Amino acid sequence: MREAHGDLIQMALAGEFDVVVHGCNCFCTMGAGIAKQIKATFPAAYRSDCRTPKGDRNKLGTYSSAKVNDLTIVNAYTQHHWQGSGQKADYDAIRSCLTKVAADFPNARIGLPQIGAGLAGGDWKTILQIIREELGDTDTTVVYYQPPPNLSTRSEDHSHP
Repeated sequence: MREAHGDLIQMALAGEFDVVVHGCNCFCTMGAGIAKQIKATFPAAYRSDCRTPKGDRNKLGTYSSAKVNDLTIVNAYTQHHWQGSGQKADYDAIRSCLTKVAADFPNARIGLPQIGAGLAGGDWKTILQIIREELGDTDTTVVYYQPPPNLSTRSEDHSHP
């Protein structure tokens, strides 16, 4: 397992991964975080999510997927809902999803964000340990989001002599 800083979606578009795994709730929303970006960039992933039963707690620990050219997007159902504050990430669901990904894509280059640790509120140290245990024998890269530098920002001197 490797760790990198950058933009997972841009790295995927550049061909760095065969599979991108991201966390989803069970309500077919993809309305925030990286899921929202995936929905916009890879609409087939959202369509795949929408073919699953909305709100079904039994989706936890499973995934839906979509093939986009040579890239597979995995919608991992790692939390039941998105509402309210506090932890929504389900560690058992994360583990189950990653176990399935390791079995289903054993030779793939896998990229994933800090799954379950952003809006889902999970503890990153706990989740990273799960990733190491379940995907440690695969070609996996955890990408810590780092936005590209804003090229339009520049320092201007407004002082007067």
